Amino acid sequence: MNKNLVGIAAFLLAVFVLVPLAIAATGRWDLYYTLTSVALLAIGSAGVWLTFYIGRINIGQGAYALMGGYVSAVLMTKAGFSFWATLPLAGLFCAGISVLIGLPILRLRGVYFAMITLVLTEVTRLAALALPVTNGAKGITSIPLPGSLSVFGITLIPDFATMANPKLGFYLLAAALMVLSYVVLWRIVNSRLGHLCRSLQQNEELAASIGVNTAYLRVLTYAISSFFGGLAGAVFVAISQSIYPSSFAVADSVNFMLYCFVGGLGYVTGPMLGTFVLYFGWDLLSIAKQYQLLVYSSLMIAMMLVLPNGLLSLFDRKGGKK
Repeated sequence: MNKNLVGIAAFLLAVFVLVPLAIAATGRWDLYYTLTSVALLAIGSAGVWLTFYIGRINIGQGAYALMGGYVSAVLMTKAGFSFWATLPLAGLFCAGISVLIGLPILRLRGVYFAMITLVLTEVTRLAALALPVTNGAKGITSIPLPGSLSVFGITLIPDFATMANPKLGFYLLAAALMVLSYVVLWRIVNSRLGHLCRSLQQNEELAASIGVNTAYLRVLTYAISSFFGGLAGAVFVAISQSIYPSSFAVADSVNFMLYCFVGGLGYVTGPMLGTFVLYFGWDLLSIAKQYQLLVYSSLMIAMMLVLPNGLLSLFDRKGGKK
């Protein structure tokens, strides 16, 4: 337990103190955008991991990131909402859509759910092209930076437009949301709800025979998963100050799934590690030039054969949820 607390403290120190200090010392301000992107991808992949936890393959998280981004953009530019109000609303909208989708298909075998989610991102992209409120292929641009956030007259977060370095502000925001998302994920896994979800992963028929409402649990976890996707998409919009139908594609949905595999499906923090490794690993392989994709694919296949339980299994020979 003490080792876990020390590890968590070291991680938080590195994320919120050491990384900003290192970037300030080197002057590599561009790294803030890179690390912010990694944090947002880790939030989205946390949701995908949760659907794996109930034994379902989710290849549609990019759709919810795109939905969340558009919800936030529309509310800010057309309805005058503040960015902070759109964050939960974007997540709740995605959760609501996932319930409508999940109610009929999550009663079916897992393969049908995977097939539906595979086309969901493309369907969302086509909807964004067709709907007037999304402005079609032109997308939504000139989205304002987040304003200040005050509670009882006390300013908790200053207006991003007045910050000397908004990139630092976005990095800290994304990192804080990432940490909060994984705290929520860990709490779910170690709660009664998590234990019931684990029973679905092991044997759905047996779980149903002892009175577990399997359909309800599947839909609930899928809704939470989609909330994470919408949250990540909303923050992405604030950073880029624009969103287009092509902002999230099928490839992004596949990557969200790969992050979980690489980090380890048996570990709560697996998606976070997998996101970091694959994001920077792809950039490092740019030295292979035209063979970059071939080398990347070969390494992925080799890693899944040698480490089927992900990278975190190297640090935990006995396995288990961490």
